Amino acid sequence: MLDSAAPKLGTVPPAVPDRAEAAFRTHSRYVAAIALRLLGRDDEVDDVVQEVFMAALGRLDGVNEPEAMRGWLATVTVRTALKRLRRRRLRALFRLDPAPEYAGLSGSSNPEQAALVSQVYRILDAIPAQERLAFVLRRVQGEPLERVAALCGCSLATAKRRIDAAQRSIGRAMSDE
Repeated sequence: MLDSAAPKLGTVPPAVPDRAEAAFRTHSRYVAAIALRLLGRDDEVDDVVQEVFMAALGRLDGVNEPEAMRGWLATVTVRTALKRLRRRRLRALFRLDPAPEYAGLSGSSNPEQAALVSQVYRILDAIPAQERLAFVLRRVQGEPLERVAALCGCSLATAKRRIDAAQRSIGRAMSDE
């Protein structure tokens, strides 16, 4: 006979939703900010935030420190963004999506700065996703090199190479325009 005190199949213990909701309230803006910078488009940010917290839901009990939670969610966000960027590249190859708009991304009222940010993100769309992630994490997000390597799941030397390759690609593309 089943114990009536045991949770029924498919139910979630009450502590998990409370912890998940608290994590979401505390960290969702941080996750959204990283996703926006990595992807460059706000139309995908809500989906990424949702994916990150769905992935995190089953693993919240293993993360006790608030800073560890934040770092772990950043790693999940980077991996989720990488998948989206690869999918986006494939869709662009077959011209399944309209050209992206980066107009509101800079957050600046200066039209020259907004145009420059749009130009850089259009260039970033053309480079490999892993180079883009490393570059954005370092140059836009301001992460230290060691953290970029950790978030990207690569060595420090590889992170440096990716950042440099992206920087060169951006420099070449901007000098051509």
